[in-house]
Amino acid sequence: MSTLLNLHLSLASLFRRIFSRRFLKFGTVGASGTVVNLGILYLGQEHLFNTVQPTQLKLNLSLALAIFLATVNNFFWNRLWTWADRKHQHHKSLPSQFWQYTLSCGVSIILQVLFTNLLAPHFYYQVANVIAIGVTSVVNFVLNDIWTFGRLKLIRHDEPDQRE
Repeated sequence: MSTLLNLHLSLASLFRRIFSRRFLKFGTVGASGTVVNLGILYLGQEHLFNTVQPTQLKLNLSLALAIFLATVNNFFWNRLWTWADRKHQHHKSLPSQFWQYTLSCGVSIILQVLFTNLLAPHFYYQVANVIAIGVTSVVNFVLNDIWTFGRLKLIRHDEPDQRE
């Protein structure tokens, strides 16, 4: 019985986190990142890498550049706006926190590339990319809310144990 109750409470906590004001901010930042992503993806496909063959390599080069620049955009806006109230997380060096953010986004990035490549033969490549971004955004939010900007605090060995 208590396992079922714990599962219910965990799911309720997850849904509260996902459907919060913070998630709306995250979504707004994500929308700006989507604009950056789609713009760079278009520039890569149509101009920067337009002579690259095969077309799959051209798509992957365009995706890599688009995802990287969208990640940089999203990190700074999320740090400055979405999680600005969590100042305790800003004690990390900027490169360290960016690395943590990038690792947190890694799962979403890998899934986004996978889904875009799976959907691109069936949809226009930008539509495929938007679908992939939508599917992976919830995972990205939860990981960053908990770890990069969040409540997860690692125990440091030089700090005294609070239970004593």
